[in-house]
Parts: sequence; structure tokens; C-alpha cells
Amino acid sequence: MDKRTEFADLITANRELAFQKDEKVKRAKELIIANVELAFQTKEKKCRAEELVIANKELAFQNAEKENRAAELIIANKELVFQSEEKENRAAELIIANKELIFQNAEKENRAAELIIANKELVFQNAEKENRAAELIVANKELVFQNEEKENRAAELIIANKELVFQNKEKKKRAAEKKIADVVLAAQYEKLLKIAFLQSHQVRVPVANILGLFELFEFDNPSDPINGKVLVMLKLVAESLDKIIQEIVTNTAGISKLIK
Repeated sequence: MDKRTEFADLITANRELAFQKDEKVKRAKELIIANVELAFQTKEKKCRAEELVIANKELAFQNAEKENRAAELIIANKELVFQSEEKENRAAELIIANKELIFQNAEKENRAAELIIANKELVFQNAEKENRAAELIVANKELVFQNEEKENRAAELIIANKELVFQNKEKKKRAAEKKIADVVLAAQYEKLLKIAFLQSHQVRVPVANILGLFELFEFDNPSDPINGKVLVMLKLVAESLDKIIQEIVTNTAGISKLIK
């Protein structure tokens, strides 16, 4: 009877030991899952912190860009003031030239009147007066030539002013196009940096979690309770991966819009 009792106690002790061993294995698996979840949460916090750093850098960059644009606007305003002053100076010079032309025309009229008087005197004078008339005709031809030269110079000045106005407009147009191109290029660069960050950092985290959870799945025992927890975690990790992929797709679409 004592041997049978001891044998039964031994069997009971072995069963209890086996049960405790199974419980320890389950507790170890649960601890692994908890560690994986804790690691996932820690990485999520790091990702949020990195995103905040990127957002702060982007805000600082935008502020710097605004300051640059303001400085460029001040320079453009100064240049516009300078050009306006130059135009006023040209207008003042043109007014002076017009006044001089009016004076010269008046002088021409006076000379013409004097020529009429001289011609009347020529009727009553001798050959010497005819010689004087010939000299006066030569002087008139030279005066006409000089007037034509002045008119040509005035026409050339008007053409030069028109060309200068056209060149200024073209410069402003090119400057505006360059500013637009710089803004588009900067936006594309920021989008590409964000996509590279998502692909090289955030995509790797859920992939590593999926591989880790795959190792925990009990394929030999599908009814094992741990499989349910693993599947729940797999769903959470898959949703996180899907959000990251959607964000990459959104940024890629943003680049396409900027290129268009």
C-alpha cells in the first residue's frame, strides 16, 4: 500500500510539475508579446518625435523663405524707385530738348524773316548783294542739315527708351518665373525627403514586427490562445503599415501635382 501511494503521489507531482512548466511557457510567451508591444509603442513615440522635429525644421525653413522674399521685395521696390527716378530724369531731359527745339524753330522763323528782308534788299542791290544771297542760301542748307540730324537723334532716343522699357518688363517676367520655379523645386524636394524617410524608417518597423509575430504563431497548435493575440497584433501592425503606405502615396501624388 505504501509503494502504491508513493507511486500515485509521484504521478500527481509529475503532473503538477508538467502543468507548472506549461504555465511558465505560456507566461513567457505572454511576456514576449508584451515586450513586442512595448517596443512597438516606444518606436511609435520616437517616430512622432522625429516627425515633430521635421515639422519644426520645415517651419523654420518657411520662415527663412518668407524673410528672403521680403528682402527681395525691398530690393525690387528700391530698383523700381530708381527706375522711376531715371524715367523722370529722361522726361526732364526730353522737356529740355523740346524747349531747345522750340527755341531753334523760333530762331529759324526769325532767320526766315531776316531772309525775306534780305531778299527784298537784294532786288535793289548789285552783284555783291547777290553774292551775299548765295552765302545765305549755303548757310540755310547747313542749318536744314543740322535740323535733320537733330530730328534723327531725337527719333533714335525715343527708340532706345522703348527698348529699355521692353527689357525691364522682360527682366521682371524672368524673375517672376524663377521665383515660381524655386518654390516648386523646394516643395518637390521636401516631399521626396519625407517619402525617403517613410520608406527607410517607418516601413521597416511594422515589417520587423510582423516577422516577430510570425515567429510566435503556433502553427502546430492552431487552437493555442496565443495565436489569437498574435493575430490581433498582426492586424494592428498591418493597419499601421497601411497608414504609412497611404502617406507615401499621398506625398507621391503631391509631387505629381507640383510637376503638372
